[in-house]
Amino acid sequence: MSHDGIAPRAVLRSVAFLTAGMLTVPVLAGCGSDDPAGEPLAGADTAGADRSDIADGGTLRWAVDTVPDTLNTFQADADTTTARIAEAVLPSMYRTDERGRAVRNADYLASAEVVDTEPKQVVVYRLAQQAVWSDGREIGAADFAAQWRALSGKDTAYWTARNAGYDRIEKVERGKNDLEVKVTFGRPYADWKSLFSPLYPKEVMGTPDSFNDGARKKLKVTAGPFTVDKVDTKEDEVVLARNPRWWGDPAKLQKIVLRAVPHDKRVSALSDGTLDLAEIDPEAARRITVAALPQEGNTPLMGPEADRSAADALRSWAVANGSDEDAADEEVSARKKLRKKAEKYARQQKALGGFEVRKSLEPAYTQLALNGAEGPLSDERVRRAVARALDRKDIAGTVLKPLGLPAEPVGSHLALSGQAAYADSSGALGKPDAKEARALLSDAGWVPGGPVEEEKKDTKKDEGEKAAGSEADKEGKEDTKGSGGSEDSDDGDDGTYIVGEDDGKNHGTGDGKAPHDSGTGTGQLKQGGAPAGAYAPKGTAAPARADTAPVAKDGKALVLRFVLPSGPGSKTLETVAGRIATMLEKIGIRTDISTVDDDSYFKDHIASGDFDLALYSWPATAFPATDARPVYSKPVPAADGSLNVEQNWTRVGTDQVDQLFDQAIATLDDSERRDLIRKADSRIWAAAGSIPLYQRPQLVAARKNLANAGAFGFATPVYEDMGFLKKSAQGPEGSPASKKGGSGS
Repeated sequence: MSHDGIAPRAVLRSVAFLTAGMLTVPVLAGCGSDDPAGEPLAGADTAGADRSDIADGGTLRWAVDTVPDTLNTFQADADTTTARIAEAVLPSMYRTDERGRAVRNADYLASAEVVDTEPKQVVVYRLAQQAVWSDGREIGAADFAAQWRALSGKDTAYWTARNAGYDRIEKVERGKNDLEVKVTFGRPYADWKSLFSPLYPKEVMGTPDSFNDGARKKLKVTAGPFTVDKVDTKEDEVVLARNPRWWGDPAKLQKIVLRAVPHDKRVSALSDGTLDLAEIDPEAARRITVAALPQEGNTPLMGPEADRSAADALRSWAVANGSDEDAADEEVSARKKLRKKAEKYARQQKALGGFEVRKSLEPAYTQLALNGAEGPLSDERVRRAVARALDRKDIAGTVLKPLGLPAEPVGSHLALSGQAAYADSSGALGKPDAKEARALLSDAGWVPGGPVEEEKKDTKKDEGEKAAGSEADKEGKEDTKGSGGSEDSDDGDDGTYIVGEDDGKNHGTGDGKAPHDSGTGTGQLKQGGAPAGAYAPKGTAAPARADTAPVAKDGKALVLRFVLPSGPGSKTLETVAGRIATMLEKIGIRTDISTVDDDSYFKDHIASGDFDLALYSWPATAFPATDARPVYSKPVPAADGSLNVEQNWTRVGTDQVDQLFDQAIATLDDSERRDLIRKADSRIWAAAGSIPLYQRPQLVAARKNLANAGAFGFATPVYEDMGFLKKSAQGPEGSPASKKGGSGS
């Protein structure tokens, strides 16, 4: 995840957290200069090459996050690796191009069209004549019907993650011949192109037992350029082998090995030759970029002889200058360890010179989520104040500019630039305006400089002032960094603070640019405050500018608990959280930033509602009427009295948004459907439950002679075209002599 995250639609919303995969998108009607969809901000970067320039054979070792628990993408525990495998070994009726448009996959589908709308919507699929399963059987209506029955939701014996779309089908039957499949819908369904991608054989979908268990660790029958050779949990890898029955362009690679490698181990795996392709973080990308630069000067002598010489000289100097022999030996040992680390780093850098960074933007965006279920953020005015305080362009620039990627803030919850449904609807909320944000807070009763009640102190521990909103879990698993409460220390606190004196601590901004105060106005003053060294009793609010003074209501300061995950991507999220905290401080809102365990972030905090503010990612899908509805629909009481939020973790929704989604899902006219989706997005912006910030960067380390692989952006990978360049097609550094579809960095 990367929390900061995409796959076939069956698992889109379950794996979107921190990760992002491939999206299926409807045909884009056309993007003229007046079309708000515009152009994608960044194209694919895959070192494109003609198939004739690619050698036959070889093994691609590709880093993934996990060896999946299931190979069935329609099960709840499917993940992005499940999706990647399905793309390579199973039929998909549609795939996406570099602009995020759904294009017919000619290897499986000769045509597909809506042939009737009255009295029922009817879609006829005409399958490619050569399309067969790996056992030789033709792909046909029996497979479509079995998948519909399994995913329709009518038989609860099937352990399905979702049934959206399939629940609208009335029947699936053979058409005029074996190559035709006729699908009749009981209710109109605009997103019909999303169905049967991927398509599983009837051997998997035919019975609950085969669906639930038969495809978890193996797929006996497939129909793609590759087959599943083995799933090796001991070696943490999945091996895909070239499919001899594949009727399309034959796969160039003999094998693809999907190897589970943690993000912090990927640089080592790349440098020691056990990986050829891996998604990486910005720090690793910088190392690879530096490794590719020409080295100047002579390389220092390294090796055992140099170590002995340096160690002997150091020990002699230490003894001669009064250090005893034991201390000298310890110093020598420490220096030798440091030198070994430096040598290892140098060896890695030399090996990394054979790689390049390919970069694009993922079809996913990072958002600030505001929990509207309870506390201060249950008031829409407070949520809107938070949103109006944010400079989203500044935040996007902080993340993307250093990577050389377009730094435009995302203007839609439901699509990204270049997609058919995209339009910047952020105007429904308003532009960044600190004055207006403070007015919204005042209207909600949160006023600057209001009295803050002193909480009773625990006899064992001074817990400081209690802030409005959620309280941090302080059981030791969270690292509290925020500005919404003072922390205990052993520095001899005598109950006073020094006005205007910098205590050297970073109070949670994450960027070191502006210290926060404790939520009571006791932080460092800006120039023009009281003279440095002036003392005041602890608990007395320090003088502050009226427009930035902490706001309070009913004796409580407005402090929001900001929860972040640890793990991959956390450094970027910490930086973003720090920028947001600084922006909120300017309107009088303080933040209490807590970092929690990556594994528990979603389940124990986001899904359970244990946060005020949080950062996580959602994919942008071209079927928002289907896929985005559970994310933004209004929570409703369940039969047991609990609140059914589906996937709306912010708990903010409106009846009007639900109605617009319902209208869009039943509207077959492309233009009308886009208008409805854009209207829904405007209403989502106005409710201020989540604030899109930036499209996630996609950074991939690739061996320089690897073609047609890397940062795919919107596009579905073409697995049969991936491979290693012939020597005659390589440039001076191993990369393609001429590239298509994006160039390596």
